[in-house]
Formats: sequence, structure tokens, C-alpha cells
Amino acid sequence: MSGIFVGVDGSDHSRLALGWALREAARYQVPLTVISVRPNPPRPATEIYWPMPDLPADARDKEAELKRLQEFVDRVASETGETVPGITLMAETGDPAEALIRASRDADLLVVGSRGSGGFARLLLGSVSSKVVHHAASPVVVIR
Repeated sequence: MSGIFVGVDGSDHSRLALGWALREAARYQVPLTVISVRPNPPRPATEIYWPMPDLPADARDKEAELKRLQEFVDRVASETGETVPGITLMAETGDPAEALIRASRDADLLVVGSRGSGGFARLLLGSVSSKVVHHAASPVVVIR
């Protein structure tokens, strides 16, 4: 798979990144892959002493996540008015930075917002964006 990949989390910054990626995919007539990665739920501190197995992801949750992702993409696409050759949606659970870095191996370009929906509003570059910029296998565009 190649083309433009964009990481989104539903934040305003990711909406801007998705809009930019949609315009570039339409401009160069390349496919767009939209990736949403939900972080694993926090584990209790007792896991240090008593390891707990990871619970399997509920398939219904993934379907709901893909539906929300599609609605987000449709909303932003209607704002831009661009037509893209093909849009693929990916919804994963795990470490967002690791998932985006892994996806960058197949991308011609990876697009991320400067920060996500985390609680540090004054940061110019969030932790996920920072990790992606430093470790991605493809060129990265960070949208402020």
C-alpha cells in the first residue's frame, strides 16, 4: 500500500491534518489511508506484581470506531470539497506513535497534526507527533 497516510484522533489538529491530506491526495491523485489508533486502556499498578492478560478487542467496538472514523472523514471531506481516488480507513488499538511509525513503512508520506487530544494544550508538538517525526520511515508533514 502506498500513497498518503494520515493519523487522526478526532481533535481539531487532526481535522486540519486530514483536510491537508485530502487536498494533497486529490492534487496528486494518490490514495489516502486514514488511521485512528485508540490507546490501550491504562493498566492498574498491581500488574507489576500480578501480570494480567490483555483482553481481546471486541469486534463491535472496532465496527463502531470505523463508523465514527468514516463520519469524521466524511465531515472533513465535505468541508474541503476534494475528490480522492480512494480512501482506506484503519482503526487500531495500541500505542498511536508505534502504529503510525509502522504504517509509515508503506506510505509515500505520513501526515499528523502537531498535537492530539491530550491535556497539554500549550505544547507546540505533542508526544505522538514528536515520536513519529523522529522515527518514521517515510517523509512526515506536521500540520500546526
